[in-house]
Amino acid sequence: MKKNRKRDNLGRFTKNRSEFSFVNLATYTSPEIVEVKNKEWVKYGIDNNYFQFLIDRYNGSPTNNACINGISQQIYGKGLNATDASDKPMEYAQMITLLKPEMVQKICYDLKLMGQAAIQVIYSKDRNRIAQCEHFPIETLRAEKADDKGEINGYYYFNDWTKIKPSDKPLRIPAYGTSNQNIEIYYIKPYKAGFYYYSPVDYQGGLQYCELEEEISNYHLNNIMNGLAPSMLINFNNGTPNQEQRELIEQRIAQKFSGSSNAGKFILAFNDNKESQAEITPVQLSDAHNQYQFLSDESTKKILVAHRVVSPMLLGIKDNSGLGNNADEIKTASLLMDNTVIRPFQELLIGCFDKLLAYNDIALNLYFITLQPLEFTEVDPTIQDEETIEEETGVKLSEEELKMIDGKRAYKTKEEAEKVAKEKGCNGSHEHEVNGEIWYMPCINHETLKSPCWDGYVKRGTKIKDGKEVNNCVKAKQELSEDEVEVVLGSLASSAIKMDEKYVFVDEVGEDEKVNNEDWANYLIKEKKSTLSKIRDVLGLKSASEDNVGSVNDGSAFSSLDSKNGLYKIRYKYAEGMEKSDNSRPFCTEMMRLSNSGLVWRLEDIDNASFGKLVVENGKGVRKDQKVNIDFRHKPDLPYNIFELKGGIYCRHKWVKVLYRLVSNTEVSENLDNYKKVRSIPKYAQKNPRGSKKAGIATDEQKGKGAYPK
Repeated sequence: MKKNRKRDNLGRFTKNRSEFSFVNLATYTSPEIVEVKNKEWVKYGIDNNYFQFLIDRYNGSPTNNACINGISQQIYGKGLNATDASDKPMEYAQMITLLKPEMVQKICYDLKLMGQAAIQVIYSKDRNRIAQCEHFPIETLRAEKADDKGEINGYYYFNDWTKIKPSDKPLRIPAYGTSNQNIEIYYIKPYKAGFYYYSPVDYQGGLQYCELEEEISNYHLNNIMNGLAPSMLINFNNGTPNQEQRELIEQRIAQKFSGSSNAGKFILAFNDNKESQAEITPVQLSDAHNQYQFLSDESTKKILVAHRVVSPMLLGIKDNSGLGNNADEIKTASLLMDNTVIRPFQELLIGCFDKLLAYNDIALNLYFITLQPLEFTEVDPTIQDEETIEEETGVKLSEEELKMIDGKRAYKTKEEAEKVAKEKGCNGSHEHEVNGEIWYMPCINHETLKSPCWDGYVKRGTKIKDGKEVNNCVKAKQELSEDEVEVVLGSLASSAIKMDEKYVFVDEVGEDEKVNNEDWANYLIKEKKSTLSKIRDVLGLKSASEDNVGSVNDGSAFSSLDSKNGLYKIRYKYAEGMEKSDNSRPFCTEMMRLSNSGLVWRLEDIDNASFGKLVVENGKGVRKDQKVNIDFRHKPDLPYNIFELKGGIYCRHKWVKVLYRLVSNTEVSENLDNYKKVRSIPKYAQKNPRGSKKAGIATDEQKGKGAYPK
């Protein structure tokens, strides 16, 4: 501060002061974690609002915004998947229900932007399983002070921590695995040296440059809005008017000269005379545009370095590095960033997800489906297994499109065709040309392929020959006797029933029509209620159909797939798969004969045939083996799942689901006609019976063709 002493018109000394203040450009970037004595929670930042500081830098810096958006999207990729999803369909379905895509996306975004993320874990009433997982906004949480053992046992929730008052009481939510409550918080944060309660963001070192880039843009914007510099200086040298007159003059001049075309700014000076007029000394920054350009470019580079972005092109930011013209360099940069930046985030999240799923006894080999172009991904089948390649590419090798010719599968290479030929009991291969492309098929000709056994013989399962499994061809014979049928079919022969007349056929679905039972029935059938039925509903009385338990013999016995009030029933029939077989095993031949005569089975009857009927002996429930199709079991003393594997290895049959409705109390809905045309109905959360996916696919078309896993 500088003081100048001058005399006024009356000879008195006056004090003229010029005051200067300095702007401190040091930015607030390092998060300060504070434990306050009278508070149970730990502050994050001096003002307990560091998360908002990060959000402001995200919103204010264009480069930081692009980096966070791009990297968080690459972390999520195309979502979660599992290499063993087809082997564990029920566990995979539960995983999808718990870890919903929109929740996982938010977790990836929070982890990158905030350096940590939180999941709200909701248990079932008995706490036997996790019923639901939801994203929890990390900026609304503060960690509880650690206990004597150094454990964080809870987190405090408040909607806006900047507005919290001494009288407010934030909601305490226990940390995952620390309580018996039905809601807990699972806090995800990577390890950072020197930080215990919270983790700084991985781009912490670049935050000051994020703020610098933001301030440069704000400076230029304000400079433009204020006219860059005063447009004119107007001097009045005939005395100083009073305040009211000065304001009136200023308004009139502003109306005439201001506006976007006149830069919108002027200086108005009132002087006693010309000798005392205002003097303007401009302060100019030499080479200003180059200096601001340098600061802008430097900020961009340092922000990219902080985020470890190998090439800006990967995030849609064009620079002058030359990578735009060099595909190999872009590929190298993409692989490097995926392995050094994206994968660590993904592995951290997968480890946390595995821990949550383990609570529900779910064990899956999870991975994120990558956004990497397939041509950028390098795999080597000679040293990598199918699961590793699937994790790298996101493509299941087993899902390669199949080529069918005349109802038979064709292969791209001769070796594949000849390998299948040996499995089927024939030799060699033959070619087929389709649209100029050569495809190979098993056996030396098409006739041999169609008939796996020679004239007068039929296929009866498989046998081992020269260490290989081949078709077992035996002499053809007449239909089986009743005793032989009983031996082959076991309990399936006696449990096959024809539906009673009080239930009528509505629809059936096969392999290519994946529908949910309850949706399917409710969409095609509606209850026909009489006045008496409506009165019963109001009074809470049971309807007549609920008292009708039915019997196995007439097909009205209850099944777990049926409507609880008896309005519809679901049964299964045996049917041909993709390829019709003229030489079937006795089991399949007899099952087809029963199905063609209108007989169907309950799911429970099929399960009893597979694993034995449940009976009570000495007060305990035991399974009695039904000895069904024992010739084709994987092991003589080990029953196999007939619902999934049907007649055994290479079987070409499948189970078809049939829907019946109760005539007296139901009618077909108006949806039936349209549904039969388009074969599509809404799908919700109801599950099909375990094994439905394999039940609707011929065993010969399944992975491994039903062979016992070695």
